[in-house]
Amino acid sequence: MRNPDMQNANKAGASKRKAASAPLLSVVVPAFNEEEVLPAFHSRLSSILSLLDMEGEIIYVNDGSTDRTIEIIQELKRKDSRVSIVDLSRNFGKEIALTAGLDHARGDAIVVIDADLQDPPELIQELIKQWRQGYDVVYATRTRRDGESAIKKATAYGFYRLIQKISRVKIPEDTGDFRLLSRRAVDGLVQLREQHRFMKGLYAWVGFPQKAVFYRRDSRYAGQTKFNYWRLWNFALEGITSFTIAPLKMATYVGLFTAFGAFLYGSGLIIGTLLYGNPIAGYPSIMVTMLFLGGIQLITLGIIGEYLGRMFDEAKGRPLYLLNLYEPAELNKRAFGETMKIPD
Repeated sequence: MRNPDMQNANKAGASKRKAASAPLLSVVVPAFNEEEVLPAFHSRLSSILSLLDMEGEIIYVNDGSTDRTIEIIQELKRKDSRVSIVDLSRNFGKEIALTAGLDHARGDAIVVIDADLQDPPELIQELIKQWRQGYDVVYATRTRRDGESAIKKATAYGFYRLIQKISRVKIPEDTGDFRLLSRRAVDGLVQLREQHRFMKGLYAWVGFPQKAVFYRRDSRYAGQTKFNYWRLWNFALEGITSFTIAPLKMATYVGLFTAFGAFLYGSGLIIGTLLYGNPIAGYPSIMVTMLFLGGIQLITLGIIGEYLGRMFDEAKGRPLYLLNLYEPAELNKRAFGETMKIPD
């Protein structure tokens, strides 16, 4: 769980900076096997931060990488005092890595961005402009997705519109994790500690004034995407089961419809037998009916099982992640006077 001392330290530090210096911008960057792209990403991001009238910290979250990602991040920190390192004890997945980064972000505004350079760091300036106009969440909405297959584009298009229709929370279409959040939006977000996290839905759930900024998404700079179709399918299930019970309602309606149809069919058979008799038993029709009803039952049990499994994980009460290493940026030490206490 998030340590209350950490949250209080973040708020206290933000108050001190407002009184004594320029606001602080935290940039949270989850990284899993990104050794090929990190140097180029850091170069572009650093150039943008140097143009801002804000202090900056760059929080790299190493999500259990198996390549040289952590060594490269440590090298970046030796050269740039703005770099903070959050090294997780193993791979917990992107959604948890984002949460870990937000837990350790101390800025007055916090930007979340991937390291693959598909989302341009240069857009951060526009996100900050909208934040200064009073928006707590400024999200980047894609107008085009270069370098992605037609299947991925089509499934993403369908998923966002499906979840928009069935979710009780309005989740922006064609919008990833790239966005800016205000301090109060992050303070609200980090209170949500469910194990199965669909961050795009959680960003929307916290509410507050939100605005879209449109951009064209570039092709990946280097390396391979970590999201294959199987992981994307599971990600879609996570989003649907986290923010709607529509599948359970659908299973109920399908069950009622099937039961009603079976009742009509059975009534017809009884009436036909009483009036005309039925000397020949229909083996094919019996098998088709049994297989159909059995399939409906198994699908319904599967849907119930998805929700039940998530309840089982939540009931364990395990922490979202464990830290292997945390090294804050030196500017944070100056701003706070001491190193922030990290949760057990």
